[in-house]
Amino acid sequence: MSGKFLPIYTLIRLVCYNCTYMRYKFFTNSERAWQGMFVSIENANKSIYIEMYIFLDDMKAINFIELLIQKAKSGVRVRLVLDSFGSAQLSTKAIESLREAGAEVRFFSSFLHRTHRKILIIDEKTAFIGGVNFHQHTKDWKDLVVRVEGRVVKYITRSFAKIYILCGGKDPVIIALRKNIKMKEIQTWFVEHLPGRSHRLKEIYKEHISSAEKSVYLVTPYFMPKRWLSRALYNATMMGVNVEIFVPLKTDHYIIDRVNYFYMYRLAKRGVNFYLSSTMNHAKLMVIDEKEAMVGSQNLDSLSFDWNAEAGIFLKDFKAVSNILNILKDWKSESYLFDFKNYKPRLIDYILFPFVSFFSRIL
Repeated sequence: MSGKFLPIYTLIRLVCYNCTYMRYKFFTNSERAWQGMFVSIENANKSIYIEMYIFLDDMKAINFIELLIQKAKSGVRVRLVLDSFGSAQLSTKAIESLREAGAEVRFFSSFLHRTHRKILIIDEKTAFIGGVNFHQHTKDWKDLVVRVEGRVVKYITRSFAKIYILCGGKDPVIIALRKNIKMKEIQTWFVEHLPGRSHRLKEIYKEHISSAEKSVYLVTPYFMPKRWLSRALYNATMMGVNVEIFVPLKTDHYIIDRVNYFYMYRLAKRGVNFYLSSTMNHAKLMVIDEKEAMVGSQNLDSLSFDWNAEAGIFLKDFKAVSNILNILKDWKSESYLFDFKNYKPRLIDYILFPFVSFFSRIL
């Protein structure tokens, strides 16, 4: 990566002049999201921009590598920005094949920082944002991705251009996209989170949780909240707000499971309701008072709030939020309430928690 990592946290706001202008579609698991992305890539005429944390060539039924090679050979501008850690297992053969076809593949590498974002932009008109990576291991996971069209895509494309340039990208077409876009008052926001000196993502969560009047719904696979977030959730319950957090019964990491449960145990005793799903749910979602929602790539941990580049869409559109509430209703029907009274922390929980808590405070 060339140059320094810019110390920026920004929340980009935009207007939806009418409900038909901004269009949405939600995908609720990895495979459905891949299928939707694949079709959009097939139909691309001008450009395909991808920024991904995990992008591997182990996909069996849906071969993104081969499709991107075909599109690049046909003259479509294909530009990929992949995280050097998350995508470390992408084969040299795949990288070389993409580059030989005319696609540009760049890796984000910065000390302690990762691009944890999952963004696909087609022809600068359609964008996908959410939690889905390109990795066969996640095929059967629940997740949440939103496909958007409309003015918001300009802001997403501009954000991609920033990361592309930071990774040494020289394409003048993409560099030109870096130009400022006039901010306008809001119906839908693009949330751009680049680690630096301020804490904009933290401010978004604190502001909206503290202003909630009826309910706060959160979905996360990894629940390791910093003290300010635990305090905000507890304060919300004290004000009579219904706080519900959806977490997998088991994640893809045993250690994370233990830490998840210990944090759940502490907050459940204070009135926070946790719902456990038997299937791995990798979605990242916040819903406030059933009126506004944020879908993105961020987990509820120190890495996302302080170290990683993240991205999301904040929605106030009635139909979009209604769709999300229906998704939550389905997920809730397949989950069960965590009972802290019958949960007994294990010895390993007491060993792990002080370390996780300590590093969470200093990060």
